[in-house]
Amino acid sequence: MKPPQWGCWCECWTEDLADGWQPALLASFDAYSSAQADRWVAVVLRTISPALDADVSDAAWEWLYEGRIETRRALLRAEPCTVSITHARTRITWTIRPVLFLPLAHRQDIELPACAHRFKAHATD
Repeated sequence: MKPPQWGCWCECWTEDLADGWQPALLASFDAYSSAQADRWVAVVLRTISPALDADVSDAAWEWLYEGRIETRRALLRAEPCTVSITHARTRITWTIRPVLFLPLAHRQDIELPACAHRFKAHATD
């Protein structure tokens, strides 16, 4: 079995500020380096920046040029990071958290682990 591996768990949340709804998870990504994690946010910001209001687009590019460096440094110190923008009435927030990825039992093995046989499915209504 492989040993645990350090990486980053990345999420993108959206929130409608006008309706006051709870934030909703839009996407998640498992990155195996801090560079891969902040690159995920950078690619998305570059992609959506033309559709953003001018001041929001400027803030996105400011993070790409300046804030990204601080994000990478924080990740190298194993600190979580958040990047947020607000366009019209929608807030988009990316979170990056250092994590330890644990290996799972291979699902293609001929013999399942003993605990698999103890699982009892619940009846659904």
